[in-house]
Order: sequence, then C-alpha cells, then structure tokens
Amino acid sequence: MNKILLIIKREYLSRVKKKSFLLVTFLVPLFLIGIYALTIYLTAKSFENNQATVYVVDQSGLFEGKVANTEDVTFIGVSGDVAAEKERILAEGGKTFLLIIPADIEASSRVELFSKEAASFGVQGEVSDQLEEVLRDRAYADAGIDRATVESISPRVNISAKEITEEGEKDSSAGAAMGIAMSLSILVYICLFLYGSQVMRGIIEEKNSRIVEVIISSVKPFQLMMGKIIGIGLVGLTQFILWIVLSSALMGIAGTGMMGKIAMETQVENQQQLLTDSGVAATASTPEIGMVGKVTQELAKVDFQTIIITFLLYFFGGYLLYSALFAAVGSAVDSETETQQFMLPITIPLLFTYILSFGVLINDPHGPLAFWLSMVPFTSPIAMLVRVPFGVPVWEIALSLALLVGGFIVTTWVAGRIYRVGILMYGKKASYKELVKWFRYKG
Repeated sequence: MNKILLIIKREYLSRVKKKSFLLVTFLVPLFLIGIYALTIYLTAKSFENNQATVYVVDQSGLFEGKVANTEDVTFIGVSGDVAAEKERILAEGGKTFLLIIPADIEASSRVELFSKEAASFGVQGEVSDQLEEVLRDRAYADAGIDRATVESISPRVNISAKEITEEGEKDSSAGAAMGIAMSLSILVYICLFLYGSQVMRGIIEEKNSRIVEVIISSVKPFQLMMGKIIGIGLVGLTQFILWIVLSSALMGIAGTGMMGKIAMETQVENQQQLLTDSGVAATASTPEIGMVGKVTQELAKVDFQTIIITFLLYFFGGYLLYSALFAAVGSAVDSETETQQFMLPITIPLLFTYILSFGVLINDPHGPLAFWLSMVPFTSPIAMLVRVPFGVPVWEIALSLALLVGGFIVTTWVAGRIYRVGILMYGKKASYKELVKWFRYKG
C-alpha cells in the first residue's frame, strides 16, 4: 500500500507542479468567459452593422406607404425601370437590395429579392414579415374582421412546474435542466478520454524508454498501474474543483455587475413610464423581468450542490473504470498509432450514451432505457449525469455508484492481468488473441 501511495504522490506532484498545469487551470475559466463575452459583443456588433437598404418596385400597388422602416432595414419605393434598378444594385453593392413585388402577389405569394451579395436570413425575414403584415391587414379587411380586436385576444399561459417530493413541493425547470444535462454529457465525454489518454501515453513512454523495467524491480505491475491511475485521476479532480471555484467566482462578479446595471436601467425605464402615463410617480410598479432575469430565475430552481457532488463522483468513478482499460491498452502496444484497434471497443459505450443524451435521455430521463444506461458501469458516467438535473431518486444514484465501483474493481482486475505481462512485451504487435493469453497467464 505504501508503494502505491508513493506512486500516486509522484504522479500527482509531477503533473501539478508543471507550469502547463497551472496555466491551463487558471486560464481556462478566463478563456471561456472571454469567449462568451466576445461572442456576445461580436453578435451585438453584427446587428449594429447590419443596416440594409431595400428598393421596392411595387407592381401590385398594394404596399405603397404601408411598409415601415425598421432599425435594420430601410425601404425606399422606386418606380423606375427594373433593369435600371438592377444596374444600380450592382453599382452600389453592399447591403443594397431590390425587391420586386408582382401584380399577382395575393395569388402567387411570391416576390423577388435581388442583391449583389446573398441576402442574410435577417433581411429576408424582415422583408417577408413586412409584406405578410400588409397582406394580413388586407385579408382581415376583406373578411370584415377588426385587426385590433383580433390582436387584443392573445391569451398566454405561464406554466409553473413543481415537483412533489417526500420533503414537499419544489420548483423545477426543464429548460435549465436540459442545458445543464447537455453540458455535462459533453464535459464528461471529453474529460474521460482526455485524462484516460494521459494514463495510456504515460505507460507507453515509460515502456519505450525501458524505465518501467527498473520500476517494476521495486514494485509490482499492479501497484504501478493503480498508482498511475489514481495519481492522474486526482490531478484531473483537482483541476475540476479549481475550475468550478474560479468560474463561480468570476461569474458571480460579472453577474453582480450585470444585474446591478439591469436593475438601474429597469428602474429608470419604470420611472419614465410612470411619468409618461400619469405625470407623477405616485405608485411603484413591478418591473418587467428581462431575459437575464428569466435565466437567473430558471437557474435558481436547479440544485447545483447535488449536481456538482454527483459530477465529481461520477467523473472520478468513470475515470478509474476507463483508465484501467487505457492502462491495459498502453501496456499492450509500443506506440500510440497501434492503439487504434483497441480503442473502438472502449469508445463505443461512451459514444453510444453520448449520442443518446441529446435525444432519448433528455426527452425521457426517467424511462427504462435511461434507467438501465445509468446502471451499467460503462455508460452510467454520462447517462446518470444527464438525468440528475431532472431529479433522480437517491437510491438510484447510490445503486448506480455501487455498480460503478464494482465495475471498476472487475475492470481493474482484468486490466491488471493484461498489464503485468504486456508492460514487458516489446517489438510485437498485440492482438485480441494475445490479450486473452496474457490474461490467462498464471503467476
């Protein structure tokens, strides 16, 4: 046991003290938040710079003076020759368009939009919305229907989802749960292979440099394998904990500033509205919740404590299970190029569950398929984490973890019997038949 602890300590400290580990650990949260901020900024700028001019040739005469300009699109009616207008579009280029509305628009419901560059979905959508509004008003008028009356009848139903538990009722959010479930499935899928591959590469490097021959003169092959697996697993666990802490702190700081700004803007808007409506701010009104507020409310319904604890348990358990397999593969080959034939059987269970997580598991997280996938050790690290945000009974999580631990013990025993022989094999390409022979060797 002491030898395993020494190997764990060596594997852990040798990686944690690297500058690359420190840089990745502290820069990844900043990088991710920066990417999100840059994406939001560039998206906003793209809308600001998306001003388009649409010249309209209305051959039907139904839209004159009825098409309104918007922030993104300016409509200019023209009555010139179509060929001449097309020449002007070619000359001006950029975000300039020519809209031809035929005389039989009501029958054909088709128009033509010409431009030097392909029209974006935003411009096409704005044009179609404007034309549809005018045609809808005309259809209402022909049918003797008051448009204002129709629009005033717009019932909306807000669903407040509740879960009935033994402790009582609690709020639930399917949208937030789905987003978190998808994120966790992606994260676990990537990380199991990322850290498992580190174990495999480390074994291949030591095997090729013949260092392993010196090491196993002092420790048993099984002790060496367990030490490397647990040591690298603790490195990954440390990195995840630091990422969670740093990301939470940064998001908290950013969220506090953003919510303060939104609250101030909302208060100003409400005061202006009250002054406009009544002349004086006599009473206070409940501010309308914006998109950020809605997201905050939905996230508040999520039990993040349970999700984080479950994630750490399943990440470490899944890592131990798959790393034992990666260790066996690393001991059986002399280079990473030879690992491909053994990677497919390891990849299939995780890949299968990962693909199902975007459809079956999210749509039916409490169904029989989701239940059994969360019980099988090779699929539970992804399947259970997809289900947890939707609420899973404690007994199911406990049973799944127990089976995962049992699967790890069995897998480690199998991998250890292959590892003890393969770690000393050089210059021979291993096959599945050879792996079976190594497993059966006594001693």
